[in-house]
Amino acid sequence: MMPGSISILARKQRVVVTTLLLFILLTIVISLGLGASSLSYNRLLPTLFGNGDFNEEFVLYSLRLPRILVTLLSGMALALSGAVLQGITRNDLADPGIVGINSGAGFAISVFFLYIPIDTGSFAYLLPLVGFAGAFLTAGMIYLFSYSRREGLQPVKLVLVGVGFSLALSGAMVVIISSADRVKVDFIAKWLAGNIWGTDWPFFWALLPWLAVLVPYAMYKASAMNLLALNESSAIGSGLAVNRERIVLLLVAVALAAAAVSVSGGIAFVGLMAPHIARALVGTRHQLFVPVSILMGGWLLLLADTIGRNIADPNGIPAGIMIAFIGGPYFLYLLLRK
Repeated sequence: MMPGSISILARKQRVVVTTLLLFILLTIVISLGLGASSLSYNRLLPTLFGNGDFNEEFVLYSLRLPRILVTLLSGMALALSGAVLQGITRNDLADPGIVGINSGAGFAISVFFLYIPIDTGSFAYLLPLVGFAGAFLTAGMIYLFSYSRREGLQPVKLVLVGVGFSLALSGAMVVIISSADRVKVDFIAKWLAGNIWGTDWPFFWALLPWLAVLVPYAMYKASAMNLLALNESSAIGSGLAVNRERIVLLLVAVALAAAAVSVSGGIAFVGLMAPHIARALVGTRHQLFVPVSILMGGWLLLLADTIGRNIADPNGIPAGIMIAFIGGPYFLYLLLRK
């Protein structure tokens, strides 16, 4: 790509990033004022700065704000995970929810929740680790079944194997919850639907370190992802240790997806749509489209949750279902086009 073209795209990226930040801020403000518990918009700023009454501060700081921030971070993590997966597999259909990584994390979380004694103090912090273990094992199996010594990683096969694992693990989850306690089954059912359930501050603090470490690392590896997005021989010819970089970046994608779904439930399509929209806006260089993808994913999930929890009484529609309304047809469009 010519330097002049890169400069134009960089300027365009700054405009897109600024616009997305404004959209996120606007959606946060709208979301803070909507819900079953009343909190008028003219009381938001006073309450935010400590001048609200007890009810206003409880609604803002205990109910609305932690849920909004957890949802935002989860969407960002899923979008970055999808962008990394699409880059290392050279497959536009790769998404942690579609290729089975979310299901692997969900299966591990289900077993942990149903059969392991829970310590309420460490529960929020253990969930991402449990999800990562399940997602890592699933991703390893998918990688092995999709890899060929002669041809390397086969992108189409990866999606097909991932879908197979996703279906198998979803079936296994149905089997293990069939004889479980009803309260715990209700939790797993909500998790499967993509209901944002980790809405307290401990879940925010449990999720934040994963993004604080992995987002800068993914940006540091942007040049490597640019090379991996080329064909195998070009990447090897450039001196890149292809298999090592692919495995390391796969671990990054798995960790991000596992951390996100451990608090947000089984949400698919965010990691599919956000990178595609970002590439359409600012081009295919990872240095440019990955930051846009992260913000786009956070905004999409926050918008879906804001609409979903206010569109129907009494409990609203899970964010995962709202995203699927858009993501399902979009996935079919990409599948037919590719």
